[in-house]
Amino acid sequence: MCWSALCCSSNLFPPRLFFAALKQGEVLLSAPLANEINRILQRKKFNRYLNAEKREMFLIALVQAATLVETAEQINVCRDPKDNILLVLAVSGQANVIVSGDADLLVLHPFRGIDILQPQAFLEKYSD
Repeated sequence: MCWSALCCSSNLFPPRLFFAALKQGEVLLSAPLANEINRILQRKKFNRYLNAEKREMFLIALVQAATLVETAEQINVCRDPKDNILLVLAVSGQANVIVSGDADLLVLHPFRGIDILQPQAFLEKYSD
């Protein structure tokens, strides 16, 4: 099975979600998404949760654990154009699930047969 467990731009990627996704299948990542996550993690508002060093360690762990997917297809259906990179990744990587709390993505559920689940729904459905 192949999962696309992705970071929501308004929240840090919860470790419990990350490990649940890895346990069930693969976590997919593209270069554009890794760059976007890196940009988001640089925001000062995350200092109250994790210092910059720990956020960098998380990104390194994510890149090492994820399956890198090359993306070529263009998709422009999301209300928020920045979120299209997640749809492109999921389609290119033949994902079963996109995990996100972003309403602009959730409204597309399912997208081309790919479930789009909120993190809690993913954990309830796929965690032990």
